[in-house]
Amino acid sequence: MTYANVMARLEAAGAEQTRKTYRRHGMPEPMFGVSFAILGTLAKQLKRDHALALALWASGNLDARFLATMVAEPARCTPDLLDAWVRSAGGHTLASYAAGLARHGPLDVAVAQAEAWIADPAETVQRAGWSLVAELALADAAPPDGWLDGLLPRIEAAIHAAANRAKEGMNSALIAIGTRDDRLEGLAIAAARRIGKVEVDHGDTACKTPLAEPYILKSRAHRREQAAKAAAKLAAKATAKPAAKAAAKPAGQP
Repeated sequence: MTYANVMARLEAAGAEQTRKTYRRHGMPEPMFGVSFAILGTLAKQLKRDHALALALWASGNLDARFLATMVAEPARCTPDLLDAWVRSAGGHTLASYAAGLARHGPLDVAVAQAEAWIADPAETVQRAGWSLVAELALADAAPPDGWLDGLLPRIEAAIHAAANRAKEGMNSALIAIGTRDDRLEGLAIAAARRIGKVEVDHGDTACKTPLAEPYILKSRAHRREQAAKAAAKLAAKATAKPAAKAAAKPAGQP
């Protein structure tokens, strides 16, 4: 599908109600107002197309840029490209989507990029960096030993004085770190108790800032439940194989 075709489909799929919602969440113009459900369906049809992703981002259109983050080839998303995308996003949500592409690349590069972004003075860039931290904390690949532990005191020391959206990103990162495993759960909950309630201005929206401790506990419980289900499924498969083999043998055969 050509760039012109994709832009035409995005324009046709736009809706005023979606535009209103996006504006309330601080997303920048120009935009058509395409729902994420439609963007996701279109991304599946397009698959990975890096040249198209670059053209979509260059359009400056919000919906096209979100789609660009969905069809870009992660292996070709260099640190310089992602940094340019994060800095030109114009809004915290789009910047975080762009930053999330880093998690698909080499882990050491993603960690270095997250560190650079969370140290940046720009609010949107900081928020994108903390969003990447959250994604890396929940990824299957293990970040460097001690990295996530070391972020907890940094969050604790800076969160209340941080810029609004950076504060939101820190809270999300705190929750994600605590969700990773039993050891980090305890460390993150202890930090969350010392931090207390985090106040974030979400503007004219129904969004609320979650309290870290109960959210961590809920997420850990869900992870344990999913792990138990997966283990039970594997055990059932292992039991079923010998039974199926025995049933397939002719009568009387050992």
